[in-house]
Amino acid sequence: MARTDSSKEYRDPTAGPTFSVRFVIALVLMALGIAWIAYYYLVVRVDPSIIPAPEAGGPKLFETLTDWKGFNWNYVGGFALVFIGLALTAHPSTPLGRGRGVVVGMLGCFLIGLIWICTYYVVSDDPNPPIPVLNDLGNYNLVVGIAFMAVGFTFATRWE
Repeated sequence: MARTDSSKEYRDPTAGPTFSVRFVIALVLMALGIAWIAYYYLVVRVDPSIIPAPEAGGPKLFETLTDWKGFNWNYVGGFALVFIGLALTAHPSTPLGRGRGVVVGMLGCFLIGLIWICTYYVVSDDPNPPIPVLNDLGNYNLVVGIAFMAVGFTFATRWE
């Protein structure tokens, strides 16, 4: 009878690496997107409830993107980085792109999108909702929620 070495941890030979270059790039993109939105909201954005309104702070790039063609493009840039990062993690070379990670990513994106839309509907009657970012986006909150669900479908295409 052969003796097994209990000090060796079992590792599935079909599982890929935990951290791949693609996964690290995706994590960096998501962190940059969240940082972009947070920096714009906390530093650059002028709070409309403060009277008299202070000057907008931050680099000129953020100020230029604020009202370019009547829309705040800072949120588009931040959410685009988050969604691209999430979509990159649906690849099989990342932990969320294979096995149970696909279900976690898919259901996570679906639920975040659903919660985003439901939260918007609950607080949308208030003229100045107390929830950060939701109060600036207005009806574009529906686009953000649906975009989270669309990224969930990128995970659904990998489900076996």
